[in-house]
Amino acid sequence: MSQDLEISLLGELRVMSSGEEVSLPASRKARALLAFLIATGRPHRRERLCELFWDIPDDPKAALRWALSKLRKTVDGPDEVRIVADRERVQFVPGGIQIDITDIHARLRDRDNPPAVEDLEQMARRLEQVLLDGLDGAGDDTFDAWLTAEREDARTAQVEVLKRLATHPDTGSIAARKWMRLWAEADPDGADAHRQSAARMNAERSAGGAAGARATRPDQGASETRTQDAQKRVKEARARALRAQRIGFCEVADGTKIAFASIGSGPPVLKAANWLNHLEFDWSSPIWGRSFAEIARRRTFIRYDERGCGLSDWDVKDLSFDAFVEDLEAVADTLGLDRFPLIGISQGCAVSIEYAVRHPHRVSGLILIGGYAAGWRHLASPEEQARREAVLTLTELGWGTDNPAYRHIFSQTFMPEASAETLAWFDEFQRLTTSPRNAARFQDAFGHIDVRHRLADVRAPTIVLHSRHDQRIPLDEGRAVASGIPGAQFVPLESHNHILVDQEPAWQVCLNAISAFLEKHEI
Repeated sequence: MSQDLEISLLGELRVMSSGEEVSLPASRKARALLAFLIATGRPHRRERLCELFWDIPDDPKAALRWALSKLRKTVDGPDEVRIVADRERVQFVPGGIQIDITDIHARLRDRDNPPAVEDLEQMARRLEQVLLDGLDGAGDDTFDAWLTAEREDARTAQVEVLKRLATHPDTGSIAARKWMRLWAEADPDGADAHRQSAARMNAERSAGGAAGARATRPDQGASETRTQDAQKRVKEARARALRAQRIGFCEVADGTKIAFASIGSGPPVLKAANWLNHLEFDWSSPIWGRSFAEIARRRTFIRYDERGCGLSDWDVKDLSFDAFVEDLEAVADTLGLDRFPLIGISQGCAVSIEYAVRHPHRVSGLILIGGYAAGWRHLASPEEQARREAVLTLTELGWGTDNPAYRHIFSQTFMPEASAETLAWFDEFQRLTTSPRNAARFQDAFGHIDVRHRLADVRAPTIVLHSRHDQRIPLDEGRAVASGIPGAQFVPLESHNHILVDQEPAWQVCLNAISAFLEKHEI
């Protein structure tokens, strides 16, 4: 059955096998779950799926198990399993299956073999339908927000198809007028900008090019159009990144599964995990999204979720510094990385330092941002240690509640200069990233970190960047890391944020310094 499975997400969800439509479960939630797994094409934590589709009083774990049992009968074949689930994650494996909206996105991205007029016309007919029609309200507000974003992506694809049809050299004049009218209805600003551009070009040709020599000043409407286009391009780029990243899993010696992702092309660069990352949500982040996109522009960018958070196993016995280093080793070994620059952020700096000392032949350069060599249990005063212990208790009791006040303790010190919207996003992001128990365990583990005795053994070229007014990790701790590593370059950044946000000048300074460092050492 699975060899010729076809799935339609445009319109109502439909599954076809050997040309025959397969009956789907009557439950809207089960159908919405299947659609979500298919459209995302990524593994999802069971707890996350329970939150999306079932309320606590409904015994969400049992409801999820029931839904999966029904869906397997729909998409699994006798020789191939499509819905893969373990004790922590669920994923739909789409290999070899035709999925209409996915295929359309792929065809539109294919520059080497662009679709012909006939293909574009077929796409236009398919895109007239509402994506996953009838599934509104099948999940919680987050599901509805996801559904809205997916429909916006489909609408963007529709606009692109109409634009290509209206401007394709093989489109007849009568058909071109029809497609231009439909394009103008779907995207008035884009179609109007095209008309104005075409009119200017015609006028310039008529005037023998004289008009082209005169400088013109765009009006306010054109400026607003460019702003809207820029915002749309950012949104489209993030959606493409989420679809394009390649997620895999590796297993550490103790049996823990670590999720990793890669995106882009070119020489590899590996980012050590730091707490508060999530492979699934990072690209929509006002904190990480643009930073990661910049790194991936010229390189194969690899990152992974630390054990205890994100898509990696949460239920782990060992949440220690040595385990964090072993996770990094497992990812690098699984991907067969020979020699690469290593990025460490916050406690990821200490993990990167330890890895570089253990594997000097593999690390071509160290990029350390906002890091430290010794945790708070080694350096903090008795008063500060008592305060940290109190925060540990508060974290375990309140991290998973709807009240963000507990998580706000961190967000305010991580990014005191961030906007209220960014802080609100970060509060919710923290809750989705790990469990209350693990949040407390992480803080305890970070306090025990100590690689001060390893600094002098680092042989890789190193750059250390640190915010001058960092409220989580003082500047002196970053300076101590740089002074302990032979030949390390130290770059203070004018910021109060432990995690840089892309609206502040220090963010660009940081990226420029990293780029210059990589170029200087030809890494």
